[in-house]
Amino acid sequence: MRTRLIILFSVLVLLCSCGEYNKLLKSSDYELKKTKTKEYFEAGKYVKATELLAQIIPRFRATEDAEDLNWMNAQAFYGMKDYMSAGAYFKSYADQYGYGKYIEEAHFLSAMCDYQMSPRAELDQEYTRTAIEGFNFYLTRYPSSPRADECRALIKELREKLVEKSYLSARLYHDMTEYKSAIVALTNSLKEYSDSKYREEMMYLKLNSLFLYAENSLANKQTERYQAALDDYYSFAEEFPKSRYTRDVRRIYLATARALKLEPQKSVADTETTEANNKK
Repeated sequence: MRTRLIILFSVLVLLCSCGEYNKLLKSSDYELKKTKTKEYFEAGKYVKATELLAQIIPRFRATEDAEDLNWMNAQAFYGMKDYMSAGAYFKSYADQYGYGKYIEEAHFLSAMCDYQMSPRAELDQEYTRTAIEGFNFYLTRYPSSPRADECRALIKELREKLVEKSYLSARLYHDMTEYKSAIVALTNSLKEYSDSKYREEMMYLKLNSLFLYAENSLANKQTERYQAALDDYYSFAEEFPKSRYTRDVRRIYLATARALKLEPQKSVADTETTEANNKK
């Protein structure tokens, strides 16, 4: 019985609260609305705060309260994790109040909204790039900010996502046997992200794509394309002399040398074996 009374009392309180809020929405007392908006915002009731702010911001547009109300609105949407709306409002605040009291934080949180919307590496990375631009802008404008190290760490994290996206896209062409497209994509990725943690694998995939592209070409195109594969082999072997792909790379080299009617050079392993046999 006591539990039922508590539930009934809670429902009545909720209904009264909703009734008061609905009356407030319909009220023409904008000073009261402004006061209640701050109360809702500070209590974390962001939905109610933004509904009231939508009514009162136009009313206080040319007053000294306008900046605080616009800032509160942006923060409320951020608090609701509606990062698309929050980002738009932070940018709007920065445009309106270029020297406002919250301008530094507005630039940071605007970039943070894009960061929060940055998807996993397989998807489109527009928000990732925009976030990087935003954090770089913040660092340029506020180089001594206490948030500077955080911005650099976030930029590094986002950049790694772009590297992974580039790698996955290039590898997909290879896996789909679209070797010409794979060669272009891998070349561009290696050029743009020369220090990528996927560099060894991408260089191997590029070499393999060049070889398979040549192998599947018309006879009058093969010599030129095998030569390109051979040149890439030397680049790979020089950079990664002890690669985990050494066996496959050696196989590609031998097949390429046969196709070009060249005398294959001995590998390091072959040389070491020969020297060992001579010593015996």
